[in-house]
Amino acid sequence: MSDGEARMHPHVGGQAVIEGVMMRSPTRVATAVRNPHREIVIKTEPYESLTKRHRLLGIPVIRGAVALVETFVIAVRALGFSAEQATEEKGNKGTGPWQTALTVIIALVLGMAVFFYLPLVLTEWLGIENKFLFNIVDGLFRLSFIALYIILIAQWKEMRRIFEYHGAEHKTIFAFEKEGFVTVDSARRYPTAHPRCSTSFLLLVVLVSVLLFITLGRPETIADRVIRFAFIPVIGGVSYELLRLSSKPRFGRYLGFVMWPGLFMQRFTAKEPTPEQLEVAIAALEACLGDKLLES
Repeated sequence: MSDGEARMHPHVGGQAVIEGVMMRSPTRVATAVRNPHREIVIKTEPYESLTKRHRLLGIPVIRGAVALVETFVIAVRALGFSAEQATEEKGNKGTGPWQTALTVIIALVLGMAVFFYLPLVLTEWLGIENKFLFNIVDGLFRLSFIALYIILIAQWKEMRRIFEYHGAEHKTIFAFEKEGFVTVDSARRYPTAHPRCSTSFLLLVVLVSVLLFITLGRPETIADRVIRFAFIPVIGGVSYELLRLSSKPRFGRYLGFVMWPGLFMQRFTAKEPTPEQLEVAIAALEACLGDKLLES
C-alpha cells in the first residue's frame, strides 16, 4: 500500500481460517465463514492494538513482538468461531475455545522444537566449530525444514482448501488497496501472492535469526541455548519491522531480494480461490471496515 492509499484507506490484514477468513483493521476484527448450510456467517469484534494504548509497546521491534502475541490470540478466537460454525449440525458440539487454544499451543511448541531446536542439534552433530559457518548451516537446516514442511502440507487436500482461502484473502486486500472497493470480478484480477503475508514473515524470521545468532556465536552450554530461544521475540520484532518497511515504496525497492523467497513460497500457501471463497473474504473485509465496498 502506498502512503497515499494508506491515508485514504485504513490498513487491513487478514488470515485464512477453516472454511473462512479473518480480517483485521485498526478498529475491528471480523471473521467470515461458511456454515454447513453454505451461508456466510460473520462475527465482528472491536479492536484496538496494545501498541496504540500504551506508548512503550509501540516502540519499533517491541511493537512487532506485541503484534505477534495479539495475532496469535485473535487467530485462536477466529479458529474457535470457525470450528463452531463448521460443526453446528445437530448432535455435534465441535471444538471448544480452550481445546482450540491448546491445539495451537501444542503446534507452536512442536514448531519451536522442529524449526529451532532440531536444526541446532543437527548442526552441533556435524561438529562445526566456526561460529559464522555454524550459524549459516543452522539457518540452512531451518530454512530447509520450513520449505519442506510447507511443500508437504500443501499436498494435503484439507490444507489446500485453507490455502485457497488464503489466496482469496490476498486477492481481496490487493483489490481494496488498489481500487478502494472490491467485487468478486475485481478481486479475481489480482495475484494470490502478497508481500505482507505470514509466509513472507516466516522466511524473514529465518533470515533475521541467522544474522542475530551469528552475533551470539556457537552455543556451548544449556544457558547458551536458552538465550537463543529468549531472543525469538526480538527476531519476530525485527522481522515485523522489515515487513513494514518492505511495503513502503522508498524502502521496498531495496528489500525486494529479502521478500522474494516469501513470495515464491506463496505458490504453495496461497492458491487460486473459487468465487465462493472470494465472497467470504469480501464479507470479512466489509465487516472489518464497517463500510459497504461492493459496487451495485
